[in-house]
Amino acid sequence: MRPDDGSGPPGAALVLRSLPRDTTAFTDRSAELETLVSSVRASQENDEALPVHVIDGMPGVGKTTFAVHAGHVLSERFPDGQLFVNLNGHTTGRSPVQATEALASLLTAAGVPTQQIPVGDDVGAITEARAAMWRSRLAGKKALLILDNAASYRQFEPLLPGGSGCLVLVTSRKRLAVHEEVVLPVEALPPDHAVDLFVRLSGRSADTLDRDVLEELVRLCGYLPLGVSLLAARLRHHPSWSVEDLCERLVAARGRLGELRAGERGVAATFDLSYRDLAPERQRFFQGLGFYPGTDLDACVGAALGAVSRAVARQELDALYDAHLIDEHPGSRYRLHDLLRDYARGLADEGDSMDHVLAVQRVCAYYLAALAVANGHIVRDGAGGPPPPDGASQVEIPAMESRTAALGWLENERPNVLACIREANGLALNDLVIRLAAAMAPFLRQAGPWDQAVGLHRTAAIGWHGLRSCRLAGFRAPGAAGIRRA
Repeated sequence: MRPDDGSGPPGAALVLRSLPRDTTAFTDRSAELETLVSSVRASQENDEALPVHVIDGMPGVGKTTFAVHAGHVLSERFPDGQLFVNLNGHTTGRSPVQATEALASLLTAAGVPTQQIPVGDDVGAITEARAAMWRSRLAGKKALLILDNAASYRQFEPLLPGGSGCLVLVTSRKRLAVHEEVVLPVEALPPDHAVDLFVRLSGRSADTLDRDVLEELVRLCGYLPLGVSLLAARLRHHPSWSVEDLCERLVAARGRLGELRAGERGVAATFDLSYRDLAPERQRFFQGLGFYPGTDLDACVGAALGAVSRAVARQELDALYDAHLIDEHPGSRYRLHDLLRDYARGLADEGDSMDHVLAVQRVCAYYLAALAVANGHIVRDGAGGPPPPDGASQVEIPAMESRTAALGWLENERPNVLACIREANGLALNDLVIRLAAAMAPFLRQAGPWDQAVGLHRTAAIGWHGLRSCRLAGFRAPGAAGIRRA
């Protein structure tokens, strides 16, 4: 960084460049890059202050890689220096870097002699003094600062330059509340881009690889750049393997996350970092999501899974969304990424096996209560489904005040209810299978498809025979004692 009119220490570097090397693992992020470059260009051309740009996304999605690549692309616009600081907000075995420590490193890198950096016992006062010196050092400069892996706004706020000509890129696994920021979400890769990345990193020629198998491999990686690059590295390091061999290993693996690793790096390890930041009760709630058979859920389902109120479930889901451990979809619905679902299920499987059964019982009880209300709107002439389960009045369900609302809810929840029936059947929760099949019958009769209705009733018939056999043998299968509120 250029010293102020010769006032810097003798021998200080005129330009400081500390960006990591741009990686070959970077794949096409043209839309995100264009958004960032356009934002910077517009601010500079209009002589406006550059806002802080926050790059956020789930673990393994390539936030740091994108920030570093963008830094190299934009470097010519910031001739007074490009700096990179890892704040260790979510780094295994390391505590987050305190602002006062980061400021000392930045001032040293900018050419301030160590003896001139403020010291003392009052951490707050020292942080303020160093921040003031840092802002003074950057006054009138055009520099780029990448603050990687931030844990909170409070952690990096003292590091922000005071002038308008500096660009700050922040990466974080959390959605940070930053003032006047531009948020750049980084999502999983499009399938074609994921395949291209895999081919490039595998060291194999594209025309020797089966495209269908490649598409299946990247799908199993969840289209995450980290997962794709780790899997491609496994193929590159095993010249005798084919992509078919690798796909078979991945499919046959007890858990996909176990195969997606290279040395100490692994997708599961990236998830661990975010998971460990959660409070214990939030960790338990996240684990419970691993038991959910459906594809997406709302706060009511979350409440049933976690045995908490809907208000608490909403808070937990929002917090997991902020931590990028769950995605939010329209209609206040949430969904786990496939790999995060595997990870949550793995955590849950480490506990009591009965937790799985109880979680499925609770969510099935919720659906029975909600279906009873929905059927009250859509069933005519009194020929309806089964009566509400015991304790249904105490179960929190979405508002369904009309036939239209009930049909909308049923259409949205159809795949989830059917998934719960399959899961209950696999756990021999025969009573729940029969009740849920009967409760879904009125809707499937009206809306179809009929093959789903036929399959559903076939499952119910099998469940009925299983339940009858259990009772004839003198005992009740799990879940046969009735439905209880969580």
